[in-house]
Amino acid sequence: MGYSGKFTFTRLSYHSGDWDTDQRMPSNLLNSLLEYTTITIEPHEKVIPLSSDDIFSAPFCYISGHKLVQFDAKEKVNFKRYVENGGFVFADDCNHDIDGLFARSFEAQMSALFGATALKKVPNDHKIYHSFFPFDKGPPNTSFELNGWGDDLVHDYLKAIEINGRIGVLYSNKDYGCEWDYDFRNKRFLAEDNTKFGVNIIMYALNS
Repeated sequence: MGYSGKFTFTRLSYHSGDWDTDQRMPSNLLNSLLEYTTITIEPHEKVIPLSSDDIFSAPFCYISGHKLVQFDAKEKVNFKRYVENGGFVFADDCNHDIDGLFARSFEAQMSALFGATALKKVPNDHKIYHSFFPFDKGPPNTSFELNGWGDDLVHDYLKAIEINGRIGVLYSNKDYGCEWDYDFRNKRFLAEDNTKFGVNIIMYALNS
């Protein structure tokens, strides 16, 4: 059964680091949902503190940053409970760097909460790559992966924590947030709409 509610793009704030990144990106993705799907949307993103129980009413949450991720006690409890109870978190490393501060600290938080082997590579034939648009080669590349900032690697896979056979945390070092951080009206100048994978992520979160 497809999602029938009103979708709100929910961003998680947290006490450490810098969570308020890529501010035009949510509007761009919401425009894409409007353009390609029949989902009813709330036109403005909503920011919810990870420490707030309001997160439990959101089926999809986004978390990002460049700096240290060090959840406090309440944030840890909420994150784990949210994911284990069917929530979906898309975590995006704005440094696009597997050894950067966000990557190392976020992965350490996931290991502490879910176990050292919980984050696993997502195979390229996973349902998320076919949840709306087909991405037969796995995650699309971003223009930021080889721009001289970060680790100069094209990351050919994403990682995820699965709960009961369903992705609960999707984790990217590819910096999709920055890739999609432009005024949606400029999309017409692109040869291919690069937000389509964002549609896949949200549609998977809502319908899996």
